Amino acid sequence: MGYMEKYNFWLTDNDFDEATKAELLAIKDNEAEIEDRFYKDLEFGTGGLRGVLGAGSNRMNVYTVRRATQGLANYIIKQGAQDKGVAIAYDSRRRSTEFANEAALCLAANGIKAYIFPSLRPTPELSFALRTLGATAGIILTASHNPPEYNGYKVYWEDGAQITAPRDKDIIAEVNAITDYGTCKTMDKESASVLGLYNVIGYDMDDKYIAELKKLVINPDVVREMGKEMKIVYTPLHGTGNIPARRVLKEIGFEHVYAVPEQEKPDGEFPTVSYPNPEDPKAFALALKLAKEVDADLVLATDPDADRLGVYAKDSATGEYVSFTGNMSGCLVCEYELSQKKALGILPENGAVVETIVSTDMCKAIAKEYNMKLIEVLTGFKFIGEQIKFFEQQNTYSYQFGFEESYGLLIGTHARDKDAIVAVMALCEAAAYYRKQGLTLWDQMLKIYEKYGFYREGLHTITLKGVDGAAQIKAMMESLRTNPVKELAGYKVLEFRDYDKDTVLDIQTGKVTPTGLPKSNVLYYQFDDNAWCCVRPSGTEPKIKFYMGVKGTSFENAGDKLKALTDGFLKLTEQ
Repeated sequence: MGYMEKYNFWLTDNDFDEATKAELLAIKDNEAEIEDRFYKDLEFGTGGLRGVLGAGSNRMNVYTVRRATQGLANYIIKQGAQDKGVAIAYDSRRRSTEFANEAALCLAANGIKAYIFPSLRPTPELSFALRTLGATAGIILTASHNPPEYNGYKVYWEDGAQITAPRDKDIIAEVNAITDYGTCKTMDKESASVLGLYNVIGYDMDDKYIAELKKLVINPDVVREMGKEMKIVYTPLHGTGNIPARRVLKEIGFEHVYAVPEQEKPDGEFPTVSYPNPEDPKAFALALKLAKEVDADLVLATDPDADRLGVYAKDSATGEYVSFTGNMSGCLVCEYELSQKKALGILPENGAVVETIVSTDMCKAIAKEYNMKLIEVLTGFKFIGEQIKFFEQQNTYSYQFGFEESYGLLIGTHARDKDAIVAVMALCEAAAYYRKQGLTLWDQMLKIYEKYGFYREGLHTITLKGVDGAAQIKAMMESLRTNPVKELAGYKVLEFRDYDKDTVLDIQTGKVTPTGLPKSNVLYYQFDDNAWCCVRPSGTEPKIKFYMGVKGTSFENAGDKLKALTDGFLKLTEQ
């Protein structure tokens, strides 16, 4: 069925409501818009759905949410796991509450118990809750840090991590098998509640979650002492982090936490930011203004579903606030956690640190310093969560720390996804500890560079929307794959990895070996002089991403090297 046939089907079929048809009628003279809404079904990828809100098969709406949930329900029933139920959470985005209820009622109509939070909650608490409830799966309605017009749907399994292979492909197959939206089941909320199939999660789950986080504090006495003096500015960027982040900081002893008033309340329109992403410096404008007014030590921002954390800290030499990349904050927390555990004699000999292939090589140096096993995984925190499961199943390593460059980290195993609430707590604890030593977090970051080397990393993203954009991204990846670079910006390629083909090519010898990681559309170049680049299309946005890393003799020298490598790759993509 072509896109125009699909469009006319949605306009006339009785399975679609009048509001949907009215929205579609309004675009009847805009063929490009019709094509974009119907040229494909919104893809249920390895993490779930993410897309622009609106009517159409390639949009986030009650019908695409119901279809995804029916596919998940079919899979759960085939696994014989329907009695364990599914936990559901949602964030502050447009229609998240409605979509969460649609998912719950679809599950209920399939005889599967739904456990749904009474109001918005962070993504990591969903991971925690489903394990606490003993549920077979979890769903969260969120588009993370995407612009306001987006929403999304992520699926977790009983271990608390997002679905991974081969389960992800099996669930995708079940979703794709549904071609008739009319076959997706639903029922009314009252009937589902009477039958015990629609259950509201109690507020005691929040208490249990916060209690688990507090157990992870290493130096509680230092926190209570310095917490009387430190000033922390925090913004949840209109999302889910406000209550849990401020609660945990208060309960461990931080007495001066200032929430940015304009961004404190949940709001799916994100009125004060164009892009609710703590990776974007513009998102910190109001927080930095408040920080200067109160003379804050630390400035923190979490994204709407509170799994990513952005950080600014004061440079004691200049008095200015300096931003941390996700690699910087990840390494700072890693160094703090491992060094303090070692000092207290509680660092296990079989400890492991897990990072993604696009994260900084500095983490490898830190893991080596503390004799930790360093494990690299594909991009996506679900692969870090999967490692925790493997450690427990195989009784191999003791998970100590995991992070990815995109501002996500996890200490503890209470959740199996990145957790910005525990990251807020850990960063503030580290700040308290170093303040007692007379250091700001930025001062400590400079000490880490001096100890391990000046590693710097960058990310360049090219956005290419729509049908043509998808084709351009595909062509770009194919060109890079079939014509591997041998030299770039003065760097020689030592190794070329194609994770889609599961090959590692040694450029000097021509020897080919397997990557050892799951198949993925990712290319990786290992250069000489500790430089590298990784190229991958985004799994959730119409983007192709170029990750780069270098090691220099100083912070400035590393910056120059990074710019040269980035410029080299940009010229390559223009050819």
